[in-house]
Amino acid sequence: MMQVSFDALVAAVKAGKLVSFPTDTVPALATLPEQGLLIFVAKQRSQDKPLILMAADLDDLKPFIVGSDREYEIWQKVINKYWPGALTLVLPASELVPKAMVSTQKTIGVRVPNCASARAILKQTGPLATTSANLSGQPPLETMEEIEVQFPEVLTLAREYKQERQGLGVPSTVVKWTGENWEILRQGAVEFTDEYNKKL
Repeated sequence: MMQVSFDALVAAVKAGKLVSFPTDTVPALATLPEQGLLIFVAKQRSQDKPLILMAADLDDLKPFIVGSDREYEIWQKVINKYWPGALTLVLPASELVPKAMVSTQKTIGVRVPNCASARAILKQTGPLATTSANLSGQPPLETMEEIEVQFPEVLTLAREYKQERQGLGVPSTVVKWTGENWEILRQGAVEFTDEYNKKL
């Protein structure tokens, strides 16, 4: 894996390359949403395991999700509590989400990370298809050295551009909106509690 500057990493993403950068959880593999197949190939991952759409802020993600006014109000309360942070929301996907990223249930996982360097990259590139940096079925890699060995073809952010604080070392918690309430799909870095569910 070749380490590059911030500007070179952004340029590589815009050119459709596969890159890696730190987040608030574990390092991400990332590429343009329409290039999502690159991630599946690199990770040797089944395409029935959807990718996460990561962005710098909620406004960048809104075009990719659809819901009623009531649902948006419910989602916003959770977003206000947990974002930016280590919570992935699985929400109904709009027609703008590339087919490679949409689950059979027509949903998309979305997240805004609590990591300044990641959000700075995402601000320049727009939302990216992301996942943890590891071969499918193996634990997430936590260091650039590990990623360099396993993914030598992937560009990564040079050490001098990285955040000072390491990620949590645990993937994000994933919760899915069922249309009525939230279902926890993966317990990860944060403990999810929601007042709305308690009222059902």
